[in-house]
Amino acid sequence: MTDLERMALLPEGLRDDLPVAAAFEAAIVDRLLRHFAGFGYERVKPPLVEFEDSLLAGTGAGLAPQTFRLMDPVSQRMMAVRADMTPQIARIAQSRLSKAPRPLRLSYAGDVLRVRGSQLRPERQFVQVGAELIGVAAVAADAEIVQMAAEALTAVGVKRLSVDLALPTLVPAVAAGLGLDAATASAARTALDHKDGPALAGLPSPARELMRGLLDATGPADRAAAALVALALPSAAAALAREAEALVAMLRAALPDLALTLDPGEHRGFEYQTGISMTLFAKGVRGELGRGGRYALESGERATGFTLYMDSLARALPEPKPAQRLYLPHGTPPAVAQAWRAQGWHTVAGLASGDASAEARRLGCTHLLAGDTPQQV
Repeated sequence: MTDLERMALLPEGLRDDLPVAAAFEAAIVDRLLRHFAGFGYERVKPPLVEFEDSLLAGTGAGLAPQTFRLMDPVSQRMMAVRADMTPQIARIAQSRLSKAPRPLRLSYAGDVLRVRGSQLRPERQFVQVGAELIGVAAVAADAEIVQMAAEALTAVGVKRLSVDLALPTLVPAVAAGLGLDAATASAARTALDHKDGPALAGLPSPARELMRGLLDATGPADRAAAALVALALPSAAAALAREAEALVAMLRAALPDLALTLDPGEHRGFEYQTGISMTLFAKGVRGELGRGGRYALESGERATGFTLYMDSLARALPEPKPAQRLYLPHGTPPAVAQAWRAQGWHTVAGLASGDASAEARRLGCTHLLAGDTPQQV
């Protein structure tokens, strides 16, 4: 391996984004944030690194195994590199924006770094783009967040989008309402996770029948929500079921063609969610495009939001096309160059006289300015 090859070698899960791909990602991020702004979401920009005790507090506690740490040479305190941006948004809402009117609508975009990737997402550094609606816990807030995420993804070109709704607190609410012990509740949750109907046979009645009902109330959201509310659930669980039914109705009214499913027993990946949650997929694309749902801040405020993963989103979109680049022969007046840029062209100025056509081709330009007219090269 040569020195140059060794310099180009990057740690596992990290990569360089080269021309075209880097510009494409930046353009998609900008379009997403402008879409969120249309719903009234204002952008914030937290730092890449924070003190460990604040970054890993509250909703960030579950990210500790995925977080890089380092010693701050100035304060001599441990710092951490963010593995997810949602805890930072929660911190900002509770501190810097604690007096701002609620509900608070915030958006964000930035890189995150994780200790290790997963089988579906081997990347350890990637860009997150998201939005949080803070200070309210209502089905209308959930509907706004799901609608905004779905419309934003469709607007940037995602095809065959689907939204999978989950109720990660439903099974614990059923278990508590029925007075199940921890071992029985855990067995029920494991069976539902694996969609293993026979494993529910050992549960006592009426838990067995209710858990089987939850298993059956999985699939297309309209049918699943109706089946869920028809179950004789304990009061707290029944309230969650009614919220899911109301959310499905709101989304159907706003986005009638959206592919929408419901899995009331799903909870993996929603460890800090406290209510209705969602995962966004595109058919045929590896990994989820994003996920979100309701959660609670340390202050007790309720919130709902979502995060999109740009690495997965890039896989869901057509390959970006290079921009049209116009080669300007050496000596082209600056005012002429400015005029073409004002029309949207990316101009490449010749820095020495010579064969303009050959130079345009060598530099990857699509057009050459010949007189007053761009000509393809």
